[in-house]
Amino acid sequence: MTIELLVRDAHVYLRRDWEIPGGWVAIADGRVHSVGKAGDEPSSQRTISARGRLLTPGLINAHHHMYQNLTRAYAPVTNGTLFEWLSGLYPLWAKIDEESVYLSTYVAMVELLMGGCTTSMDHMYVHPKPYLIDAQFRAAKDVGFRFYATRGSMTRSVEDGGLPPASVVQKEEEILADSVRLIEAYHDPKPGSMSRLALAPCSLFSVSERIMSESARLADTYDLRLHTHLAEDHDEDTYCAEVYGCTPVEYFERVGWASKRSWVAHFIYPSEAEIGRLARAGVGVAQCPCSNMMIGGGSADLMDLRRRGMHVGLGCDGSASTDHASMWLEARTAMLLGRYRNGPGSMTARDALDAATMGGAACLGWSAEIGHLMPGACADLVVWQMSDVALAGAYTDPVEAWLRCAPAVAGLTVVNGKPLVEDGLPVLKDLQDVLSRHARHARRIQCVEA
Repeated sequence: MTIELLVRDAHVYLRRDWEIPGGWVAIADGRVHSVGKAGDEPSSQRTISARGRLLTPGLINAHHHMYQNLTRAYAPVTNGTLFEWLSGLYPLWAKIDEESVYLSTYVAMVELLMGGCTTSMDHMYVHPKPYLIDAQFRAAKDVGFRFYATRGSMTRSVEDGGLPPASVVQKEEEILADSVRLIEAYHDPKPGSMSRLALAPCSLFSVSERIMSESARLADTYDLRLHTHLAEDHDEDTYCAEVYGCTPVEYFERVGWASKRSWVAHFIYPSEAEIGRLARAGVGVAQCPCSNMMIGGGSADLMDLRRRGMHVGLGCDGSASTDHASMWLEARTAMLLGRYRNGPGSMTARDALDAATMGGAACLGWSAEIGHLMPGACADLVVWQMSDVALAGAYTDPVEAWLRCAPAVAGLTVVNGKPLVEDGLPVLKDLQDVLSRHARHARRIQCVEA
């Protein structure tokens, strides 16, 4: 087999328990072909020197809302509670269409690549127009990004006691029929897939009980994963108590979601007993530290959840709440938040890196192929770049320096064996045109004059 790309002269972090100082990674046919120490490198069609930098698996984003980069830092709602923030932005998001979703997805994926992310899910739950997720798959193909779409949904508008306007919610039959259409058109369960799909009703307070139950049934039928927001806000507790007569986690269990198929975003306010039950059921969690801190709504205790047996990944969350899409920044914030919460011995850079790689892969049910760089894994990797000034004096532990020294960006990002970021810059010829078009749509949606 011909080695197509060799990345050498790196401190190679393959997985939590295997690092190779002065190592190399060889890539062939979109896979990690082999790894090793300096001096025994194979010949290759192309060789890139990492110049002593840290090389890691590509980071995995376990929770995101890509369309929201059309309304970043939107001043009228930046200081509200979660429900106030949602109520203020839903009328703007009702203006998205197929082109704006394509552009926002393209921009989000490029931003993720620049922050070292090579696989991302997206929770697309606002559907004022049809075929929005189709547009996302087109963007992923054009960028070359490994994409895990989720078919989100809402059925309860303001008129029904929910938060969004009627124009962004859908009827139950429409949601279920489109879910089947998308599964059959785009979900690729084969090894090395570049496109997968999960079912993801937005939240317990935004969809009917039938949608939750039927989504679980469809997941069983098609062997899919399930995703939603859970235990994110005290208002959610109040809503579930009034409408369902139980807590959010109890309702989650009642509708058949407490299984190994499911991973949830946030999970900030469960009881101790509820954590134990979902851990035993195999439910995973995506912690979103930056978004949760921006809204001021608390955050999951990542290391405690892991100790209890839960798989915990990291997510950027929406680009209108966290206002960025850097998985490096999420990893750094997760580490800082963990140490702030539980003491300096509670969390290391390797803990955060493991959550951002293998933790995210476990949430997506994809641990065999992504989140590590063992031979045979998908060839998704990052060589991290930091200024000499920022790294001055950091000589003993490149992984700790990766998060303690700052800022770090991806100098090289490889997805499926193909470099998509080189020398810190995306290698996408259409990017400037996409950014210009994105700006026009963002201004239109926000009613800002050019």
